[in-house]
Amino acid sequence: MQAWDRLNTAEQIANHLREELMRGRWTGMMPGQFRLAEELGASRNAVEAALRQLEHEGVLVSQGLGRKRLIASPDPKKARPMRIAILDYEPVPVTEGYTVELQYMLIEAGHVAFFAPKTLIELDMNVSRIRRMVEKTEADAWIVCSASREVLTWFAAQPLPAFALFGRRRGLPIAAAGPDKIPATVAATRALAELGHQRIVMLTRRATRLPKPGVAVQAFLDELKAQGITPGPYNLPDWEENPKALHKRLELLFRITPPTALIADEAPFYVAALQFCTSRGLRVPQDVSLICADPSPAFEWSRPTVAHILWETRPLVRRIVRWAANVSQKKPDLRQTLTQAEFITGGTIGPVARAGRNFKR
Repeated sequence: MQAWDRLNTAEQIANHLREELMRGRWTGMMPGQFRLAEELGASRNAVEAALRQLEHEGVLVSQGLGRKRLIASPDPKKARPMRIAILDYEPVPVTEGYTVELQYMLIEAGHVAFFAPKTLIELDMNVSRIRRMVEKTEADAWIVCSASREVLTWFAAQPLPAFALFGRRRGLPIAAAGPDKIPATVAATRALAELGHQRIVMLTRRATRLPKPGVAVQAFLDELKAQGITPGPYNLPDWEENPKALHKRLELLFRITPPTALIADEAPFYVAALQFCTSRGLRVPQDVSLICADPSPAFEWSRPTVAHILWETRPLVRRIVRWAANVSQKKPDLRQTLTQAEFITGGTIGPVARAGRNFKR
């Protein structure tokens, strides 16, 4: 499915109205919601939501309740299209679809948005290599996805505007957005402990663990301690970020003191852990409980339902588009925003088994 097919009705209307305004169809005052609803064959609620979105973007100006909105006159000295580079964590074929949707939405807003020549994984999260690539890339602003603290510290110190999507951004002078996974992580960990699990392991990337755990990972460790479980390297194991290293780590984990529950920080890690358990005759959740700390469209098709942490990507995309609008008008914007996340109890967790099954190598 194409990215624009996932837009809701109000957003589709907002995009259409924005394009018509750019063509100069209306000047002065914007037609009212009743006229637009009749013309577009849409509900007045959807049209009103679209008009409010254009208001928030500064395209329209409210004149008060019951009055038509004023069409803002852009100042060409302030507003300008930008070349925005998206520095993704992994190559587009394996990354999440929201970065492609983000690119589309930025283009719809009048910018030139493109993916950087290399990803953070391909650059080994190395600041020197990233710096060289940034210097060679013609871009007015950067969006950096899931970067380490060191990388985001470097971007925050550069004259080029940058936006941190996820990553170790808290406390840095850089615009940023991401889900607030702390309460959901605590709820997931507590749910496992209440089911009798003591050997709980989180599988997460090094950037979230080093040089010290990020806030969500620390929340996991703190909740283990609150539940009477002394956290250590067993609960947060180290491994290199590649499939071979992940499966080797799983082999070692299950060889001597097998975990009774796994929390996979991302959907690919969850799938890998599920495949690992299945190939060795371990049943989910009878022998091993599994939780994914991220959402995935595939979970809608899974039976039993997948226990996971749910959060919406669309508010993050809209936040970045607003940031780009502010930067293009030379308005300072270093605001960091958090979206809500919640733990969804699914059929992949259950009470800890009374007696462990033999691990099949």
